[in-house]
Amino acid sequence: MTLSDKEKMIAIISNGIAVFSLLQERDSLPKNTTMYDFVLKVIPENIKSELSVELIDEVFQYVSSVHSS
Repeated sequence: MTLSDKEKMIAIISNGIAVFSLLQERDSLPKNTTMYDFVLKVIPENIKSELSVELIDEVFQYVSSVHSS
């Protein structure tokens, strides 16, 4: 089974959020780097058409709610 571009995007966003959180905890991010900036940098160009701020927010809310319960 091959992942769709949207499924790939969700996986990359989720991974980007996790890496951002780890780097933030270690104080290893450049100043003023937001989660959105970080995620935008890790998205491959060939699937950026699937990207939206709403999707990043939705993935972040889901991941946050799963880890807090």
